Amino acid sequence: MKKINLSFLALLSLSAVCSYGQAAATKEQKEVIANLDKKKDHYGDVSKKIWDLAEVGYKEVKSSAILEEELEKEGFTLEKGVAGIPTAFVATYGKGKPVISILAEYDALPGMAQEAVPERKVIEGQKAGHACGHHLFGTASTAAAIAVKDWLKQNGKTGTIKLMGCPAEEGGSGKVYMVREGVFKDSDVVLHWHPGDRNSANPASSLANISAKFRFYGVAAHAAGAPERGRSALDGVEAMDYMVNMMREHIPQETRIHYVITRGGEAPNVVPAFAEVYYYARHNNREVVKDVWARIVEASKGAAMGTGTKVEMEITGGAYDLLPIESLSRVMFKNLETVGGVKYTPEEIAFSEKIIATLPASTEAKPKYTEAETVPAFSTKIEGMGGSTDVGDVSWAVPTVGLSTATWVPGTPAHSWQAVAAGGTEIGKKGMMVASKTLALTAIDLFKDPALIQKAHADWEKAKGANFKYEAMVGNRKPALDYRN
Repeated sequence: MKKINLSFLALLSLSAVCSYGQAAATKEQKEVIANLDKKKDHYGDVSKKIWDLAEVGYKEVKSSAILEEELEKEGFTLEKGVAGIPTAFVATYGKGKPVISILAEYDALPGMAQEAVPERKVIEGQKAGHACGHHLFGTASTAAAIAVKDWLKQNGKTGTIKLMGCPAEEGGSGKVYMVREGVFKDSDVVLHWHPGDRNSANPASSLANISAKFRFYGVAAHAAGAPERGRSALDGVEAMDYMVNMMREHIPQETRIHYVITRGGEAPNVVPAFAEVYYYARHNNREVVKDVWARIVEASKGAAMGTGTKVEMEITGGAYDLLPIESLSRVMFKNLETVGGVKYTPEEIAFSEKIIATLPASTEAKPKYTEAETVPAFSTKIEGMGGSTDVGDVSWAVPTVGLSTATWVPGTPAHSWQAVAAGGTEIGKKGMMVASKTLALTAIDLFKDPALIQKAHADWEKAKGANFKYEAMVGNRKPALDYRN
């Protein structure tokens, strides 16, 4: 995913926060929380299994199966392989309205293997790691769905709880295809969460994005003996990169463009016949993204023309910005406040202090581990993410609300080895349980009070605008199941 920008939280005074478990809970809420606490060790084991597997997007075969098994044994009906994606699934319990859906993710990031220790230590032989905490994401959401199922059953309530198994959030846009295929059409409200370094349920948005691989084809030749006979595909990539980098001065300053050269040739003495570069473009306005992307595509064509090569482009992902709904965020926040933050043991304090010592210098105040304990006061200011998420597309298809919890040591950025390390410890598991409890309590509130759903839909319709029509940023292409190859 995405770097969650919560730096403003560190500036709030102590009078503006509630501490661990401070807000009063009702008898019913206490029972839901207690039932989840009874299973915290089990869910911790589930998350650790997925952490160990560290399967990347669209290859989460074992990870998705673990969550499917948990749900099946709890009486959920499973629909597997939805939207043409083998690792996507929908688990359903109950009947009738309302239909509340909870999102689950479980893909890892390539190149992020890391042991659960407070210093950089790569796991030998492992190529990926959960640097965005999706092992916790999927497990907490599953735990919440099961807790809601238990509540529906015990109270004889009508309604349907769904767990949406969503693969390949990291650049693969799994949810986009699920939205496009109508997987969410029956949902009344969708709940989600994300691992982070602090606790928040404020209304938030994100950056829309488009990503693609540009493949250049040239002519191989001996780089010394007959260079005039060759046409370098790598020259095409480098010419494109140079032109795109010059564009940065002439695009909206909030735009983000980043790339990696995934193939650059095989040997220096062979003119590369094939080279590939992988691009992302982002902005909080998706129309700006489309405009910038069109210019990137033109740069690729110009690069091919100037180097005597050919270029092909494959869109691999694309996502909308998140559409926040304040009324839903208030419901979520109230429950996060009830659950409270994460309390560290002495051993976890020592771990956190070692992690904080490894974090790069920042203009912000030095983070403190105690920030994980607090739930800062609710803010109506729309929080921005420094990254993108395919939850954005879901939020334009159905009213959607989310939160972030402190599964990482405060100050830890997403997509870092420090995030992987904390996610494999009790610190990550504790934050995961904060999320599962908050999700469960929020879903139960929605089941109990139809007016909350009606208000959310009215606010959502207004926020979308009367003329909104959904068109996926990925176009009509099929899921890019091989984008991690």
